[in-house]
Amino acid sequence: MPGLAKISSIDPPYAIAGGEIVIECTGFDTSDPSQCSVLIGDSPAQIVALGPRRVLAQVPETKGGSVEVKLKIRDNVSEPANLTVGRKLAGDLHPVSNPAFDPDDGALFVTRSGSRGEELPVTLFRIDISGDVSEYSGDIPNPTGIAFGPDGQMFVTSRLEGVVYRLTPFKEAVVFARNLGVATGIAFDRRGLMYVGDRTGTIFKVNGIGEERAWTQLEASVSAFHMAFGPDDSLYVAGPTFSFDSICRINPEGDVDVFFKGLGRPQGLAFDREGNLYVAAALRGRRGIVRISPGGDAKVVVAGINLIGLAFSSAGEMAVVSIDSVYSLPTQIKGTLLPS
Repeated sequence: MPGLAKISSIDPPYAIAGGEIVIECTGFDTSDPSQCSVLIGDSPAQIVALGPRRVLAQVPETKGGSVEVKLKIRDNVSEPANLTVGRKLAGDLHPVSNPAFDPDDGALFVTRSGSRGEELPVTLFRIDISGDVSEYSGDIPNPTGIAFGPDGQMFVTSRLEGVVYRLTPFKEAVVFARNLGVATGIAFDRRGLMYVGDRTGTIFKVNGIGEERAWTQLEASVSAFHMAFGPDDSLYVAGPTFSFDSICRINPEGDVDVFFKGLGRPQGLAFDREGNLYVAAALRGRRGIVRISPGGDAKVVVAGINLIGLAFSSAGEMAVVSIDSVYSLPTQIKGTLLPS
């Protein structure tokens, strides 16, 4: 049938509402753009760029999971292709770093951080595996980074106080370490040692009783440090406003080099079990979650805007946080076995 389009591929295969996807196609008659449209699920999508072989469209608010994408010319509709869209778990949040999965029960923790010095009644939320959201703690001012230690205890940084808190089973926040500057990122190495990033540039080591010492120095970030340990036992650090917005790598001796550069505003990061690094960032003008292979090949794998961080569950779920919401994507990507 003249004008009937055929979708050959969608890139990337995963998206959050607001993200931009590229639809590769054939036979799309775009001679009259007013007659062309894109349907994602049951909703029309905003067309950003239009051509007979490629369409750039913005994913609308729609149901999560696998949804059908169709091209429409007048009354002619193409055969559908599938796109996996993140299911929104909660809104009205304010994450400023990665969320974190509890290794014991699979619950997801995420913050409502607030602006500097802002007092909020609840600053930490728990989302169980069924998706139920509950208030967890309001005792931590400006909570930033979240990480679970090797013994399963949860630790949270406060950038306001320069403190790391330990959360007890009774939801009490107890000071674990102090004097950490503008404490943002937090991660544990294979031996169970804690590392905390002060966004003025210092990376601290913190021992098992909360004693801190400066370990190495990086360029300051006006936002936050985001950190994760790789399979090579090196600490990988992203910090918006680094020169060229690089991902830095710090080996166990504290030596710093550049692992990857060319990202726009890199933030939260996490590794999978194959050694690929995933970063909330922009790559060559496309925004979302970027996957960087051990060899340095980079590709956007989740389309999204205003993304802050991510985490992988043991079941292969990817949790993605934006500036105000948290989403779930069934990617079947298994996260690193290292604590982070």
